[in-house]
Amino acid sequence: MATGSNRKSRAFLIGAGAMGLATIGIPLFVSPLRWARVLQWRIPDDTDLTTYFGRTLGAAMVALSAGGLRAARRPEEHRIVFEMTFLGSLLATAAHVWGALLRRQPWTETVEIGFWSAMAAAALLAYPREKPADSQSDAV
Repeated sequence: MATGSNRKSRAFLIGAGAMGLATIGIPLFVSPLRWARVLQWRIPDDTDLTTYFGRTLGAAMVALSAGGLRAARRPEEHRIVFEMTFLGSLLATAAHVWGALLRRQPWTETVEIGFWSAMAAAALLAYPREKPADSQSDAV
């Protein structure tokens, strides 16, 4: 039986997973330079390293988003997904603040500070509170 906490947790994982795939993961993996242009980044003359890093980051985002979508079926058994989302979002916030302070990123990236901060908060708010029925303890 789904509790209110689990419904909230599921909704978060489905929303975050789908949004991560659609807006970051797949676009970066398939066409990192097009994604960069949309966000108003300047494209360097030598794009090999940029493309490599973009595709690598895109692949990681696809994997994390797909894992979130899979975990939505039983969020109480996949708390690590919420913890990884929180930490990843917190680090993304820090990276965007750093870039803004150094004035080394387009305004579109500075706007993302609010998004990543909200994502970190949402991961905490959606964290499932109930333990799985068959779990005795989280201790190892």
